[in-house]
Amino acid sequence: MSQLNTVWNPMTLPADDNVPDNEYSYVIELNKPWFMSKGAMIAYYGQMNFTSLQHGLQGQLLHMVAQQFSAPLHLGDYVVVEGNGKLVIGDRGYNINSYDLEDGNLTIRAASLLAFEPNLSLQQSIVPGFLTLIGTGKFLASSNGPVMFVEPPVRVDPEALVGWSDCPAPSHHYDQAWVNSFIAAAGHRMGINSGEERQFDFTGAGTVLIQSSEKVMNDMSIVRTIQGHLPGLSQPGLMQINQQITQQLGQHQ
Repeated sequence: MSQLNTVWNPMTLPADDNVPDNEYSYVIELNKPWFMSKGAMIAYYGQMNFTSLQHGLQGQLLHMVAQQFSAPLHLGDYVVVEGNGKLVIGDRGYNINSYDLEDGNLTIRAASLLAFEPNLSLQQSIVPGFLTLIGTGKFLASSNGPVMFVEPPVRVDPEALVGWSDCPAPSHHYDQAWVNSFIAAAGHRMGINSGEERQFDFTGAGTVLIQSSEKVMNDMSIVRTIQGHLPGLSQPGLMQINQQITQQLGQHQ
């Protein structure tokens, strides 16, 4: 019988590793609290509690969240899981990998961050749709295909970018032909369709993580970032955004 057809139990499941021959699921040996993305749990053995970050927090758990979770726009995306046993997580059939930070910082696409140990602190990145982990500990992330690690200087398709570690935040780079077309159009908005027209430009030392696909898994994090800025906008600003949304919706019809 192959590993793919094995019937697993608490004794045969791995601890803190992918299920053998299955890069789409991961087993956490739970003996301390973890932050976990809502919906990531697919099965577990043992006794576990899942507590929303938006309600039900008390005592040490409340203190831990207040100290380590500094991303208020994403409070609804995560739970704290406590207990003992083996927790199996997955993410819509995407590849799952574990990573270890050692007194470092890593900025990752919010849709990719599945779980992380509470000794890591989470902060909102200045780049929309991304979160930053700081400290020492393990975290789990999903990707649309295997992940490559590359050194700067490098330009990356924004849709293929998973994250970056120990290097400055990227700047935008636009293809010269696209810029010329934009100028010729007297400032009217033009669609950006691929990484050949727009890239993230990384410089300096560090590591950049890229998935082997140009398909973004989820853009709801960017939506929440935009929503978080709406209360501070003036009426003309809101009207301009509404106009842009109407134009974009028209292009998708």
